[in-house]
Amino acid sequence: MEVSVSFSLCRLSKSHSQFSSDSFTFLRNWKPPSISRQNSIALTPIRVSNDDFILEDVPHLTHFLPDLPSYPNPLQKSQAYSVVKRTFVSPEDVVAENVVIQKEGPRGVHFRRTGPREKVYFKPEEVRACIVTCGGLCPGINTVIREIVFGLNNMYGVQDILGIEGGYKGFYSKNTMMLTPKVVSDIHKRGGTFLLTSRGGHDTHKIVDNIEDRGINQVYIIGGDGTHKGAALIYEEVKRRGLQVAVAGIPKTIDNDIAVIDKSFGFDTAVEEAQRAIDAAHVEVESVENGVGIVKLMGRYSGFIAMYATLASRDVDCCLIPESPFYFEGRGGLFEFIEQRLKENRHLVIVVAEGAGQEYVAAEVNAEDKKDASGNKLLLDVGPWLSDKIKDHFTMSQKMTVNMKYIDPTYMIRAIPSNASDNIYCTLLAHGAVHGAMAGYTGFTVGPVNSKQAYIPIARVTERQNTVKLTDRMWARLLASTDQPSFVASDQETVEKEIMQI
Repeated sequence: MEVSVSFSLCRLSKSHSQFSSDSFTFLRNWKPPSISRQNSIALTPIRVSNDDFILEDVPHLTHFLPDLPSYPNPLQKSQAYSVVKRTFVSPEDVVAENVVIQKEGPRGVHFRRTGPREKVYFKPEEVRACIVTCGGLCPGINTVIREIVFGLNNMYGVQDILGIEGGYKGFYSKNTMMLTPKVVSDIHKRGGTFLLTSRGGHDTHKIVDNIEDRGINQVYIIGGDGTHKGAALIYEEVKRRGLQVAVAGIPKTIDNDIAVIDKSFGFDTAVEEAQRAIDAAHVEVESVENGVGIVKLMGRYSGFIAMYATLASRDVDCCLIPESPFYFEGRGGLFEFIEQRLKENRHLVIVVAEGAGQEYVAAEVNAEDKKDASGNKLLLDVGPWLSDKIKDHFTMSQKMTVNMKYIDPTYMIRAIPSNASDNIYCTLLAHGAVHGAMAGYTGFTVGPVNSKQAYIPIARVTERQNTVKLTDRMWARLLASTDQPSFVASDQETVEKEIMQI
Protein backbone atom coordinates (compact mmCIF):
# COMPACT_ATOMS: atom_id res chain seq x y z
CA MET A 1 0.00 0.00 0.00
CA GLU A 2 1.37 3.42 -0.92
CA VAL A 3 1.54 5.97 1.86
CA SER A 4 1.38 9.61 0.81
CA VAL A 5 3.24 12.07 3.01
CA SER A 6 2.81 15.80 2.53
CA PHE A 7 3.54 18.85 4.60
CA SER A 8 2.23 22.39 4.56
CA LEU A 9 4.22 25.34 3.40
CA CYS A 10 6.41 26.89 6.06
CA ARG A 11 5.25 30.51 6.47
CA LEU A 12 7.80 33.11 7.50
CA SER A 13 7.33 36.58 8.86
CA LYS A 14 7.05 39.30 6.23
CA SER A 15 9.28 41.45 8.40
CA HIS A 16 12.28 39.29 7.50
CA SER A 17 14.31 41.07 4.83
CA GLN A 18 16.05 37.81 3.93
CA PHE A 19 14.85 34.25 3.64
CA SER A 20 15.19 32.81 7.15
CA SER A 21 17.58 29.92 7.69
CA ASP A 22 14.91 28.39 9.95
CA SER A 23 13.17 27.09 6.84
CA PHE A 24 16.29 25.34 5.63
CA THR A 25 16.81 23.94 9.13
CA PHE A 26 13.27 22.61 8.87
CA LEU A 27 14.15 20.87 5.62
CA ARG A 28 17.42 19.45 6.91
CA ASN A 29 15.88 18.15 10.14
CA TRP A 30 12.63 16.85 8.68
CA LYS A 31 12.66 13.05 8.73
CA PRO A 32 10.02 11.03 6.90
CA PRO A 33 8.99 7.62 8.24
CA SER A 34 11.37 4.80 7.40
CA ILE A 35 10.32 2.67 4.44
CA SER A 36 10.77 -0.85 3.23
CA ARG A 37 10.60 -2.26 -0.27
CA GLN A 38 6.96 -3.11 0.33
CA ASN A 39 5.93 0.38 1.44
CA SER A 40 6.83 3.47 -0.56
CA ILE A 41 6.55 7.11 0.33
CA ALA A 42 5.17 9.50 -2.28
CA LEU A 43 6.49 12.92 -1.30
CA THR A 44 4.88 16.05 -2.62
CA PRO A 45 7.31 18.56 -4.18
CA ILE A 46 9.29 20.23 -1.43
CA ARG A 47 8.14 23.83 -1.36
CA VAL A 48 9.03 26.27 1.39
CA SER A 49 7.45 29.71 1.28
CA ASN A 50 7.11 32.96 3.20
CA ASP A 51 4.13 34.23 1.18
CA ASP A 52 6.13 35.95 -1.57
CA PHE A 53 9.23 33.70 -1.58
CA ILE A 54 9.15 30.07 -2.73
CA LEU A 55 11.95 27.52 -2.65
CA GLU A 56 11.44 24.55 -4.97
CA ASP A 57 13.79 22.03 -3.44
CA VAL A 58 15.15 18.76 -4.81
CA PRO A 59 14.93 15.37 -3.05
CA HIS A 60 17.66 14.21 -0.69
CA LEU A 61 18.64 10.66 0.19
CA THR A 62 17.80 11.31 3.82
CA HIS A 63 14.16 11.87 2.85
CA PHE A 64 13.79 8.10 2.49
CA LEU A 65 16.96 6.96 4.32
CA PRO A 66 16.71 9.06 7.47
CA ASP A 67 19.57 7.32 9.30
CA LEU A 68 22.10 7.82 6.53
CA PRO A 69 25.45 9.01 7.98
CA SER A 70 27.30 12.04 6.64
CA TYR A 71 31.05 12.69 6.35
CA PRO A 72 33.31 15.73 6.06
CA ASN A 73 33.76 16.85 2.47
CA PRO A 74 37.20 15.82 1.11
CA LEU A 75 37.46 19.26 -0.51
CA GLN A 76 38.35 20.61 2.94
CA LYS A 77 41.84 19.30 2.25
CA SER A 78 41.91 20.18 -1.46
CA GLN A 79 44.82 22.32 -2.59
CA ALA A 80 42.74 23.65 -5.47
CA TYR A 81 39.86 24.78 -3.26
CA SER A 82 42.11 26.14 -0.51
CA VAL A 83 42.34 29.42 -2.43
CA VAL A 84 38.57 29.83 -2.56
CA LYS A 85 37.26 32.42 -0.10
CA ARG A 86 34.22 30.30 0.73
CA THR A 87 34.81 26.65 -0.15
CA PHE A 88 31.33 25.40 0.57
CA VAL A 89 27.94 26.63 -0.58
CA SER A 90 25.68 27.78 2.21
CA PRO A 91 22.30 26.03 2.62
CA GLU A 92 20.76 29.50 2.40
CA ASP A 93 22.15 30.16 -1.10
CA VAL A 94 19.37 30.10 -3.69
CA VAL A 95 18.92 31.16 -7.31
CA ALA A 96 15.88 33.15 -8.45
CA GLU A 97 13.89 31.82 -11.40
CA ASN A 98 12.82 35.35 -12.34
CA VAL A 99 15.53 37.96 -11.99
CA VAL A 100 13.28 40.87 -13.02
CA ILE A 101 10.50 41.51 -10.52
CA GLN A 102 8.20 44.39 -9.64
CA LYS A 103 9.07 46.49 -6.60
CA GLU A 104 5.99 45.45 -4.65
CA GLY A 105 5.55 42.10 -6.39
CA PRO A 106 6.28 38.58 -5.08
CA ARG A 107 9.88 37.40 -5.09
CA GLY A 108 8.80 34.19 -6.78
CA VAL A 109 10.34 30.75 -7.21
CA HIS A 110 13.92 29.93 -6.24
CA PHE A 111 16.16 26.86 -6.56
CA ARG A 112 19.12 25.60 -4.56
CA ARG A 113 22.45 26.86 -5.79
CA THR A 114 24.92 24.21 -7.01
CA GLY A 115 28.33 23.68 -5.48
CA PRO A 116 30.16 21.63 -2.86
CA ARG A 117 28.53 21.11 0.54
CA GLU A 118 30.31 20.88 3.89
CA LYS A 119 28.98 17.35 4.41
CA VAL A 120 28.82 14.47 1.93
CA TYR A 121 26.83 11.26 2.16
CA PHE A 122 29.24 8.96 0.36
CA LYS A 123 32.71 7.78 1.28
CA PRO A 124 34.80 8.25 -1.88
CA GLU A 125 36.25 4.74 -1.64
CA GLU A 126 32.73 3.30 -1.53
CA VAL A 127 31.40 5.18 -4.56
CA ARG A 128 30.68 3.26 -7.73
CA ALA A 129 29.40 5.81 -10.24
CA CYS A 130 28.08 5.31 -13.75
CA ILE A 131 27.48 7.64 -16.70
CA VAL A 132 25.02 7.09 -19.55
CA THR A 133 24.14 9.18 -22.63
CA CYS A 134 20.76 8.88 -24.36
CA GLY A 135 18.94 10.38 -27.34
CA GLY A 136 20.33 12.37 -30.26
CA LEU A 137 23.79 13.81 -30.62
CA CYS A 138 24.76 17.27 -29.50
CA PRO A 139 28.08 19.16 -29.28
CA GLY A 140 29.57 18.87 -25.80
CA ILE A 141 28.44 15.40 -24.67
CA ASN A 142 32.02 14.14 -24.49
CA THR A 143 33.06 17.20 -22.51
CA VAL A 144 30.38 16.47 -19.91
CA ILE A 145 31.50 12.83 -19.67
CA ARG A 146 35.12 13.88 -19.27
CA GLU A 147 34.40 16.46 -16.59
CA ILE A 148 32.21 14.11 -14.53
CA VAL A 149 35.07 11.60 -14.48
CA PHE A 150 37.68 14.25 -13.69
CA GLY A 151 35.42 15.89 -11.10
CA LEU A 152 34.74 12.65 -9.26
CA ASN A 153 38.39 11.61 -9.39
CA ASN A 154 40.29 14.86 -8.83
CA MET A 155 37.94 16.55 -6.37
CA TYR A 156 36.58 13.60 -4.40
CA GLY A 157 39.06 10.78 -4.98
CA VAL A 158 36.48 8.45 -6.58
CA GLN A 159 38.20 5.67 -8.54
CA ASP A 160 35.34 3.39 -9.58
CA ILE A 161 33.44 4.92 -12.53
CA LEU A 162 31.56 2.93 -15.16
CA GLY A 163 30.49 4.04 -18.62
CA ILE A 164 27.17 2.55 -19.75
CA GLU A 165 27.36 2.05 -23.52
CA GLY A 166 24.45 2.53 -25.89
CA GLY A 167 21.90 4.47 -23.84
CA TYR A 168 19.40 3.08 -21.35
CA LYS A 169 19.42 -0.41 -22.82
CA GLY A 170 23.14 -0.60 -22.05
CA PHE A 171 22.26 -1.05 -18.37
CA TYR A 172 20.74 -4.47 -18.92
CA SER A 173 22.66 -5.56 -22.01
CA LYS A 174 25.82 -5.38 -19.89
CA ASN A 175 27.74 -3.03 -22.18
CA THR A 176 30.06 -1.17 -19.82
CA MET A 177 33.60 0.17 -19.66
CA MET A 178 35.80 1.49 -16.90
CA LEU A 179 36.31 5.25 -17.07
CA THR A 180 39.44 6.89 -15.74
CA PRO A 181 40.93 10.34 -16.32
CA LYS A 182 43.44 8.76 -18.69
CA VAL A 183 40.72 7.03 -20.73
CA VAL A 184 38.66 10.21 -21.19
CA SER A 185 41.45 12.80 -21.23
CA ASP A 186 41.02 13.89 -24.86
CA ILE A 187 37.45 12.87 -25.75
CA HIS A 188 36.28 16.51 -25.52
CA LYS A 189 38.09 17.11 -28.81
CA ARG A 190 35.72 14.77 -30.64
CA GLY A 191 32.09 15.09 -31.62
CA GLY A 192 29.39 12.58 -30.80
CA THR A 193 29.40 10.50 -27.63
CA PHE A 194 32.25 8.34 -26.44
CA LEU A 195 29.72 6.05 -24.72
CA LEU A 196 27.45 5.55 -27.75
CA THR A 197 23.77 6.41 -27.56
CA SER A 198 20.33 5.14 -28.52
CA ARG A 199 16.70 6.12 -28.31
CA GLY A 200 14.15 4.24 -26.22
CA GLY A 201 15.17 1.04 -24.52
CA HIS A 202 14.02 2.25 -21.11
CA ASP A 203 12.91 -0.57 -18.80
CA THR A 204 12.88 0.87 -15.29
CA HIS A 205 12.94 -2.41 -13.39
CA LYS A 206 15.70 -3.94 -15.51
CA ILE A 207 17.78 -0.77 -15.19
CA VAL A 208 17.41 -0.54 -11.41
CA ASP A 209 18.00 -4.29 -11.07
CA ASN A 210 21.29 -3.78 -12.88
CA ILE A 211 22.17 -0.74 -10.77
CA GLU A 212 21.54 -2.78 -7.63
CA ASP A 213 23.36 -5.90 -8.87
CA ARG A 214 26.44 -3.92 -9.88
CA GLY A 215 26.57 -1.98 -6.62
CA ILE A 216 26.22 1.36 -8.42
CA ASN A 217 25.34 4.21 -6.04
CA GLN A 218 25.66 7.30 -8.25
CA VAL A 219 23.96 7.53 -11.67
CA TYR A 220 24.70 10.42 -14.04
CA ILE A 221 22.23 10.61 -16.93
CA ILE A 222 22.89 12.90 -19.90
CA GLY A 223 19.88 13.48 -22.13
CA GLY A 224 16.85 15.54 -23.07
CA ASP A 225 13.20 15.62 -22.14
CA GLY A 226 12.44 11.93 -22.70
CA THR A 227 15.69 10.87 -21.05
CA HIS A 228 14.89 12.97 -17.97
CA LYS A 229 11.44 11.39 -17.72
CA GLY A 230 13.25 8.07 -17.64
CA ALA A 231 15.64 9.41 -14.99
CA ALA A 232 12.64 10.39 -12.85
CA LEU A 233 11.30 6.84 -13.08
CA ILE A 234 14.70 5.44 -12.06
CA TYR A 235 14.77 7.78 -9.06
CA GLU A 236 11.25 6.74 -8.01
CA GLU A 237 12.15 3.04 -8.24
CA VAL A 238 15.40 3.57 -6.33
CA LYS A 239 13.42 5.38 -3.63
CA ARG A 240 10.81 2.61 -3.53
CA ARG A 241 13.52 0.02 -2.97
CA GLY A 242 15.23 2.15 -0.35
CA LEU A 243 18.59 2.16 -2.14
CA GLN A 244 21.37 4.65 -1.39
CA VAL A 245 21.64 5.71 -5.02
CA ALA A 246 21.89 9.33 -6.14
CA VAL A 247 20.32 10.00 -9.55
CA ALA A 248 21.57 13.16 -11.30
CA GLY A 249 20.53 14.51 -14.69
CA ILE A 250 22.44 16.74 -17.08
CA PRO A 251 20.02 18.31 -19.59
CA LYS A 252 20.95 17.86 -23.26
CA THR A 253 19.10 19.04 -26.34
CA ILE A 254 20.47 20.86 -29.32
CA ASP A 255 17.06 22.53 -29.83
CA ASN A 256 17.37 24.42 -26.51
CA ASP A 257 13.80 23.43 -25.64
CA ILE A 258 14.33 22.39 -22.00
CA ALA A 259 12.25 24.48 -19.61
CA VAL A 260 13.56 26.60 -16.71
CA ILE A 261 17.26 26.63 -17.67
CA ASP A 262 18.76 29.50 -19.64
CA LYS A 263 20.02 27.29 -22.44
CA SER A 264 21.20 23.76 -23.07
CA PHE A 265 24.82 22.86 -23.72
CA GLY A 266 25.82 22.65 -27.37
CA PHE A 267 23.43 25.43 -28.33
CA ASP A 268 26.14 28.09 -28.73
CA THR A 269 28.17 25.69 -30.86
CA ALA A 270 25.15 24.85 -33.00
CA VAL A 271 24.36 28.52 -33.66
CA GLU A 272 27.99 29.22 -34.51
CA GLU A 273 28.20 26.28 -36.91
CA ALA A 274 24.87 27.21 -38.51
CA GLN A 275 26.54 30.43 -39.63
CA ARG A 276 28.75 28.45 -42.01
CA ALA A 277 25.71 27.04 -43.80
CA ILE A 278 24.04 30.45 -43.96
CA ASP A 279 27.25 32.06 -45.25
CA ALA A 280 27.51 29.38 -47.95
CA ALA A 281 23.90 29.90 -49.00
CA HIS A 282 24.43 33.66 -49.16
CA VAL A 283 27.51 33.30 -51.35
CA GLU A 284 25.64 30.96 -53.69
CA VAL A 285 22.57 33.16 -54.17
CA GLU A 286 24.63 36.34 -54.54
CA SER A 287 26.43 34.75 -57.47
CA VAL A 288 23.35 34.03 -59.60
CA GLU A 289 20.33 35.94 -60.83
CA ASN A 290 17.20 35.54 -58.71
CA GLY A 291 19.01 33.28 -56.28
CA VAL A 292 16.91 31.83 -53.47
CA GLY A 293 18.78 29.99 -50.73
CA ILE A 294 17.07 27.80 -48.16
CA VAL A 295 18.90 26.58 -45.07
CA LYS A 296 17.14 24.02 -42.90
CA LEU A 297 18.21 24.01 -39.25
CA MET A 298 17.25 21.93 -36.22
CA GLY A 299 14.12 22.82 -34.29
CA ARG A 300 11.41 20.18 -33.97
CA TYR A 301 9.06 22.24 -31.82
CA SER A 302 11.27 25.21 -30.92
CA GLY A 303 12.91 27.64 -33.32
CA PHE A 304 15.74 28.88 -31.10
CA ILE A 305 18.63 27.81 -33.34
CA ALA A 306 16.97 29.29 -36.41
CA MET A 307 16.15 32.52 -34.58
CA TYR A 308 19.58 33.05 -33.02
CA ALA A 309 21.44 32.01 -36.19
CA THR A 310 19.34 34.51 -38.15
CA LEU A 311 20.06 37.31 -35.71
CA ALA A 312 23.78 36.50 -35.67
CA SER A 313 24.08 36.20 -39.45
CA ARG A 314 22.63 39.49 -40.76
CA ASP A 315 22.40 37.79 -44.20
CA VAL A 316 19.03 36.09 -43.66
CA ASP A 317 15.96 37.64 -45.26
CA CYS A 318 13.30 35.44 -43.66
CA CYS A 319 13.21 33.01 -40.73
CA LEU A 320 10.44 30.42 -40.42
CA ILE A 321 9.95 28.62 -37.09
CA PRO A 322 7.36 26.17 -35.70
CA GLU A 323 5.95 28.71 -33.24
CA SER A 324 5.01 31.21 -35.95
CA PRO A 325 2.52 29.94 -38.58
CA PHE A 326 3.09 31.41 -42.03
CA TYR A 327 1.14 31.50 -45.26
CA PHE A 328 2.11 31.70 -48.92
CA GLU A 329 -0.54 33.51 -50.93
CA GLY A 330 -1.95 37.01 -50.68
CA ARG A 331 -0.96 40.24 -49.06
CA GLY A 332 1.77 39.81 -46.47
CA GLY A 333 2.38 36.23 -47.58
CA LEU A 334 5.71 34.53 -48.20
CA PHE A 335 5.44 34.59 -52.01
CA GLU A 336 4.82 38.33 -52.06
CA PHE A 337 7.79 38.91 -49.78
CA ILE A 338 10.11 36.76 -51.90
CA GLU A 339 9.08 38.56 -55.09
CA GLN A 340 9.64 41.96 -53.49
CA ARG A 341 13.03 41.01 -52.08
CA LEU A 342 14.20 39.55 -55.43
CA LYS A 343 13.26 42.80 -57.17
CA GLU A 344 15.21 44.79 -54.59
CA ASN A 345 18.30 42.64 -54.10
CA ARG A 346 18.12 39.94 -56.81
CA HIS A 347 18.62 37.29 -54.13
CA LEU A 348 17.46 36.20 -50.69
CA VAL A 349 18.16 33.60 -47.99
CA ILE A 350 15.47 31.79 -46.01
CA VAL A 351 16.21 29.90 -42.79
CA VAL A 352 13.60 27.31 -41.89
CA ALA A 353 13.46 25.23 -38.70
CA GLU A 354 12.69 21.57 -39.34
CA GLY A 355 9.37 21.77 -37.51
CA ALA A 356 8.03 24.77 -39.42
CA GLY A 357 5.26 24.34 -41.99
CA GLN A 358 4.62 20.71 -41.09
CA GLU A 359 0.86 21.19 -41.51
CA TYR A 360 1.38 22.15 -45.17
CA VAL A 361 3.68 19.24 -45.95
CA ALA A 362 1.45 16.73 -44.19
CA ALA A 363 -1.62 17.93 -46.09
CA GLU A 364 0.16 17.54 -49.43
CA VAL A 365 1.68 14.10 -48.92
CA ASN A 366 -1.14 12.69 -46.75
CA ALA A 367 1.40 11.42 -44.26
CA GLU A 368 0.53 9.27 -41.27
CA ASP A 369 1.60 10.26 -37.77
CA LYS A 370 4.63 8.18 -36.84
CA LYS A 371 6.98 8.37 -33.87
CA ASP A 372 10.57 7.42 -33.23
CA ALA A 373 11.82 5.19 -30.40
CA SER A 374 11.89 8.19 -28.05
CA GLY A 375 8.23 8.97 -28.71
CA ASN A 376 8.96 12.05 -30.82
CA LYS A 377 6.78 12.65 -33.85
CA LEU A 378 8.66 11.89 -37.05
CA LEU A 379 8.81 15.09 -39.05
CA LEU A 380 8.41 15.41 -42.80
CA ASP A 381 11.30 17.05 -44.64
CA VAL A 382 10.16 20.64 -44.99
CA GLY A 383 13.35 21.84 -46.73
CA PRO A 384 13.06 20.18 -50.15
CA TRP A 385 9.29 20.62 -50.06
CA LEU A 386 9.62 24.37 -49.49
CA SER A 387 12.25 24.65 -52.22
CA ASP A 388 9.95 22.96 -54.74
CA LYS A 389 6.98 25.03 -53.60
CA ILE A 390 8.80 28.32 -54.20
CA LYS A 391 10.34 27.20 -57.47
CA ASP A 392 7.03 25.94 -58.86
CA HIS A 393 5.19 29.11 -57.90
CA PHE A 394 7.59 31.51 -59.60
CA THR A 395 8.16 29.32 -62.63
CA MET A 396 4.50 28.57 -63.32
CA SER A 397 2.60 31.52 -61.85
CA GLN A 398 5.04 34.41 -62.19
CA LYS A 399 6.93 33.12 -65.26
CA MET A 400 10.12 33.96 -63.39
CA THR A 401 13.16 31.73 -63.28
CA VAL A 402 14.62 31.35 -59.79
CA ASN A 403 17.88 29.64 -58.93
CA MET A 404 17.22 27.50 -55.86
CA LYS A 405 20.07 26.57 -53.50
CA TYR A 406 19.22 24.20 -50.66
CA ILE A 407 21.50 23.37 -47.72
CA ASP A 408 20.78 20.96 -44.87
CA PRO A 409 23.68 21.03 -42.36
CA THR A 410 21.78 19.19 -39.60
CA TYR A 411 24.11 16.24 -39.05
CA MET A 412 27.22 18.33 -39.57
CA ILE A 413 26.12 20.64 -36.76
CA ARG A 414 25.17 17.80 -34.39
CA ALA A 415 28.44 15.96 -34.89
CA ILE A 416 31.05 18.64 -34.24
CA PRO A 417 32.96 19.13 -30.96
CA SER A 418 31.79 21.90 -28.67
CA ASN A 419 33.35 25.35 -28.88
CA ALA A 420 35.18 27.15 -26.06
CA SER A 421 32.02 28.65 -24.56
CA ASP A 422 30.21 25.33 -24.43
CA ASN A 423 33.28 23.54 -23.06
CA ILE A 424 33.31 25.86 -20.05
CA TYR A 425 29.56 25.49 -19.66
CA CYS A 426 29.80 21.68 -19.79
CA THR A 427 32.41 21.79 -17.02
CA LEU A 428 30.05 23.77 -14.78
CA LEU A 429 27.21 21.32 -15.43
CA ALA A 430 29.35 18.26 -14.76
CA HIS A 431 30.90 19.62 -11.58
CA GLY A 432 27.49 20.78 -10.34
CA ALA A 433 26.07 17.28 -10.84
CA VAL A 434 29.04 15.69 -9.02
CA HIS A 435 28.79 18.08 -6.05
CA GLY A 436 25.05 17.46 -5.81
CA ALA A 437 25.29 13.67 -5.90
CA MET A 438 28.11 13.58 -3.34
CA ALA A 439 26.05 15.85 -1.07
CA GLY A 440 23.21 13.32 -1.16
CA TYR A 441 20.82 15.13 -3.49
CA THR A 442 18.96 12.90 -5.93
CA GLY A 443 16.20 13.10 -8.52
CA PHE A 444 17.55 16.42 -9.72
CA THR A 445 18.94 18.00 -12.83
CA VAL A 446 21.44 20.83 -13.03
CA GLY A 447 21.46 23.94 -15.18
CA PRO A 448 21.87 27.71 -15.32
CA VAL A 449 18.98 29.86 -14.10
CA ASN A 450 19.65 33.53 -14.75
CA SER A 451 23.32 32.67 -15.34
CA LYS A 452 23.70 30.93 -11.95
CA GLN A 453 23.96 27.14 -11.71
CA ALA A 454 21.08 25.55 -9.78
CA TYR A 455 19.63 22.20 -8.74
CA ILE A 456 16.21 21.77 -10.32
CA PRO A 457 13.57 19.09 -9.67
CA ILE A 458 13.38 16.84 -12.74
CA ALA A 459 9.62 17.36 -12.93
CA ARG A 460 10.15 21.07 -13.60
CA VAL A 461 12.22 20.48 -16.75
CA THR A 462 9.90 17.81 -18.17
CA GLU A 463 6.54 19.47 -17.49
CA ARG A 464 6.68 21.52 -20.69
CA GLN A 465 8.96 22.37 -23.60
CA ASN A 466 10.65 25.71 -23.94
CA THR A 467 9.54 27.54 -27.09
CA VAL A 468 10.14 30.89 -28.75
CA LYS A 469 7.62 33.39 -27.41
CA LEU A 470 6.36 35.51 -30.29
CA THR A 471 5.38 38.26 -27.85
CA ASP A 472 8.93 38.63 -26.48
CA ARG A 473 11.44 41.23 -27.60
CA MET A 474 13.85 38.69 -29.12
CA TRP A 475 11.38 37.71 -31.84
CA ALA A 476 10.59 41.40 -32.37
CA ARG A 477 14.31 42.03 -32.82
CA LEU A 478 14.43 39.33 -35.49
CA LEU A 479 11.46 40.80 -37.36
CA ALA A 480 13.11 44.22 -37.24
CA SER A 481 16.45 42.79 -38.40
CA THR A 482 15.10 40.86 -41.39
CA ASP A 483 12.14 43.14 -42.15
CA GLN A 484 10.20 39.98 -42.95
CA PRO A 485 6.43 39.62 -42.66
CA SER A 486 5.14 38.76 -39.20
CA PHE A 487 2.32 36.84 -40.90
CA VAL A 488 -0.09 38.13 -38.27
CA ALA A 489 -2.19 39.80 -40.96
CA SER A 490 -3.54 36.38 -41.79
CA ASP A 491 -5.98 34.85 -39.39
CA GLN A 492 -6.23 31.12 -38.78
CA GLU A 493 -8.87 30.81 -41.49
CA THR A 494 -6.37 31.93 -44.15
CA VAL A 495 -3.85 29.31 -43.07
CA GLU A 496 -6.50 26.61 -42.97
CA LYS A 497 -7.72 27.65 -46.42
CA GLU A 498 -4.27 27.28 -47.90
CA ILE A 499 -3.87 23.85 -46.31
CA MET A 500 -7.17 22.77 -47.86
CA GLN A 501 -5.99 23.93 -51.30
CA ILE A 502 -2.79 21.83 -51.16
